[in-house]
Amino acid sequence: METFTYYPGCTLRTKAKELDTYARVSAEALGIHLEEPADWQCCGGAYTTAKDEIATKLSAVRTLNAAKDAGQALVTVCSACHNVIKQTNYDISNDEDMAMKVNNYLCLEEPYTGETTVYHYLELLRDVVGFDALKEKVVKPFKGRKIAAYYGCLLLRPSKALAMDDPENPTIIEDFIKAIGGTPVIYSQRNECCGGYITLEDKAQASKRSSAVMGSAADQGAEMVITACPLCLYNLKKNSDSELPVYYFTELLAEALGLKEDGNE
Repeated sequence: METFTYYPGCTLRTKAKELDTYARVSAEALGIHLEEPADWQCCGGAYTTAKDEIATKLSAVRTLNAAKDAGQALVTVCSACHNVIKQTNYDISNDEDMAMKVNNYLCLEEPYTGETTVYHYLELLRDVVGFDALKEKVVKPFKGRKIAAYYGCLLLRPSKALAMDDPENPTIIEDFIKAIGGTPVIYSQRNECCGGYITLEDKAQASKRSSAVMGSAADQGAEMVITACPLCLYNLKKNSDSELPVYYFTELLAEALGLKEDGNE
C-alpha cells in the first residue's frame, strides 16, 4: 500500500464531511493510505497573489514541507485547498525572492523550495491508481446514469500553476465518470463560476450564476451534478432554482466501490 501525505482542510471537518470520509475509505480500497500531517493549519481558503504577502502562505508551506520531510507526495481533495497549496508550491518553486522570505519566516532546518509533488485526489485516481484500474474495482457501476461534472473556478485555474487539465476543455472528471460506469454530460457552464464567493455580498447574482450552471446541466439531460468544491456544492444546492441533486465526486466513488450503503436517488 502506497502512503501519501493528506491535507483535508477545515471545511472537510465540518460542512463537507462526506467529501473527506468517502475519499479516505475509497483510497484504502484502492491501495492508497492517506496520512495527515501533524498540527496542520487552515490554508486560508483563497490564494493571495501579492508577491509581498508572505504570512498568508506560511501554513501551506508548512504542510508542503511536512510532506517533504515524510518523503511523500501531498494529496488534497477540496478544490479551494488544492488551489492555495498548488499555487503556493508553484510560486515557491519559481520565485527565489518569495522562497527566501518564506524560509526566513519559518526558520526551517532545511529550506523548502518546492520539492513536494502535489496531487488533487482526481489526479491521484488518474495518474497513480489509473482510471482503467479503478474501473476494474467498481462493483456497483452507475450504468445508464447521466452525470454532469462541475469544475468551477478553482480546480483548473490558473492553468500554468494548477496544471491539472485543459482549463477550457477539461476531461478529468468526465473520465472519472466513465470509470465508475456513468455517462458524462457535457454542458456549457461546467467550468464557469457558480458565484460562490459573492454569496454574502450579492446573493441575487450568486443565485443567477448557480442557476445558470444547474440549468445548463439539466438542459443537457443530467440526472445529477458532481463537484470537488464545498463552496460550489453549497451554492449550487442552496442558491440555485434547480432541484437537480449535487454530490461530491467521492460519494459516487465510494458507492461505485461498494463502500456506501445508500444510493444517490
